[in-house]
Amino acid sequence: MAAINSGSTKSNPKKANLLDPHFIKHILDESVTEIVTARRYNEDYVALHALWYLITYKKEKNAILITYPIEGSFSTGLVISSKLPRFSDMYTLTVASADPKSIAANKPVHLTKSVTKWFTRDGVLVESLFWQDVNKLIDEYRVNMAKNGMLIQRERLVDEVEIHFIYIVLRGAVLE
Repeated sequence: MAAINSGSTKSNPKKANLLDPHFIKHILDESVTEIVTARRYNEDYVALHALWYLITYKKEKNAILITYPIEGSFSTGLVISSKLPRFSDMYTLTVASADPKSIAANKPVHLTKSVTKWFTRDGVLVESLFWQDVNKLIDEYRVNMAKNGMLIQRERLVDEVEIHFIYIVLRGAVLE
């Protein structure tokens, strides 16, 4: 799938103090939210506002965004999580299903990369590179989701064939 946007064309680039990992994570998380919502995933405001602290504390300590499914799709919403461990430059972004018990849920996908790949020496976020990496991760999740959907459809077809075969066998037994 082609990327929705290759990054921001704003005249005011996002700039971070490279010695402040909390601020770096905040800028990256904010950008992830922009990227995901640009791909037609709508934020689940009820979960974000009403239960935000409960969800983040109890269940998803690193969740930065919870979405509804894309309208008209056979999928669940997304939970986007991120980590930037203390004293590390390795940022990990995870895309997972908002409803992991759903038949449409997919296995989470991860991206771990040094933040130095997305920031200049002056602390300016190179949004086009970051957008590219996040879009690839979402595409990977969606490709896996499509493969999972095909497997589900194949399993349903096998089940239908088995049921039809059992029906024919039972019907033949009754006629004899």
